[in-house]
Amino acid sequence: MAYGLVNIPSIDFKPSTALGVKIPFAANNVFTSVYTSQEQTKYNIINFLLTDRGERPFNPNFGAGLRSRLFESITTSTLDEIKMSITSQIEAFFPNVLVTELSLVGDPDRSYITITLSYTLKNTNQTDSAVINIQNL
Repeated sequence: MAYGLVNIPSIDFKPSTALGVKIPFAANNVFTSVYTSQEQTKYNIINFLLTDRGERPFNPNFGAGLRSRLFESITTSTLDEIKMSITSQIEAFFPNVLVTELSLVGDPDRSYITITLSYTLKNTNQTDSAVINIQNL
């Protein structure tokens, strides 16, 4: 009989050890701590998608660069290009993440993109999702 073994990161066994902070920051507690690697991976992906290339000082290739794409006309081909770019960048920067579903909805009149990303953590088979709205103000 086969068992589905799950590789749980050792840091998850220390419930009092914070791994990072939630995004967006809260008003009352500016930094709300995150205590599991699953939650931290989610916020790392959100941070990645909201960061432009060249914005991080010693890692200029980090970031999806989505805000710069909002100046282009949002068509289905533009959304397909963004989708392929996000998928390949997440594979490169997050090797423990397997993208299971990625959908983009754009509004060309308001320069607005909604990204819905569902993924699985390869080492634990845990699934999660994130919804991100990016708008050019």
